[in-house]
Amino acid sequence: MPPIPDYWFPAKRHGWGWGLPIRWQGWAILIAYFALIGATARFAPPDHHRSTFILLVVLYSVVLLFVCWLKGEPPRWRWGDD
Repeated sequence: MPPIPDYWFPAKRHGWGWGLPIRWQGWAILIAYFALIGATARFAPPDHHRSTFILLVVLYSVVLLFVCWLKGEPPRWRWGDD
């Protein structure tokens, strides 16, 4: 019997990408992502520092996608029960 992979993020059932986390590490990353966006909105509000806010949110999103790519189930297009 092959070992069960230790994925933090499962593949979505429909479409391409990842679903909600299935391990505590994935939840910690997702909570940190939203906390960073909240802190950025507080200290660099988008109505005053629009470019800084956008740049930081894009940076956080790229890091989140990188973590999902490394620790998530390999992505592919899924049609449901396949």
